[in-house]
Amino acid sequence: MPSTPIKILLVEDDELFLLGLRVRLQQEAGLEIIAEAEDGETAIDLVNQNPCDVVLLDVGLPGIGGLEACRQIKQQQPNLPILVLTSHSQKSLIAQLIAAGAQGYCLKGIAAEKLVLALRSVAAGASWWDETATKEIRSTFASESSQLTNLPTVTNPLTHREQEILSLLALGKTNQEIAQVLYITPGTVRVHVHTILHKLNVGDRSQAVVVALQKQLIKHNLILED
Repeated sequence: MPSTPIKILLVEDDELFLLGLRVRLQQEAGLEIIAEAEDGETAIDLVNQNPCDVVLLDVGLPGIGGLEACRQIKQQQPNLPILVLTSHSQKSLIAQLIAAGAQGYCLKGIAAEKLVLALRSVAAGASWWDETATKEIRSTFASESSQLTNLPTVTNPLTHREQEILSLLALGKTNQEIAQVLYITPGTVRVHVHTILHKLNVGDRSQAVVVALQKQLIKHNLILED
């Protein structure tokens, strides 16, 4: 019995790039483009009208822009994964995208096979940050860590098991992969993740990782090990 295709909302204002993207993704088994938008406002409306599994979002959009669109989509649908595909590579943008709740970031020009893998990974609940973003994340958290060394130690509200799971989430592991690593069931992982989100007062896994790293609840050098 065939598996349900991953439903994608494409948000891109470059007509030629959108055409190429559409043609390539339509060739891929298991992926289905259910709607397209050329600006952030339309994307927000479409997300509420068309249930989808992942949003592929450009940043340089007319109107409110991709960053604000990402923020508003995550406010309305915290569990909907967003993968950013953009030509912008400013360091400050990557931190803003993480704060806005994006699950991943790729630069335009990425190989089609890698983009498909990124879409599948993000739709499955993992995160995907390309090399540029990875370096910036490491740099940012290394800097924050050094700035925080002289501050009083924050009491960690997480149990040892929750810290283990959150560290694996930071590495982009899915619930199934975490279950295999820790020899527990995926259902148990889901319960722990729910508890972690509640304790950290966040809406999704990416925000939990960011908060945990900022508060030094898990070690920053775990975030994206090779």
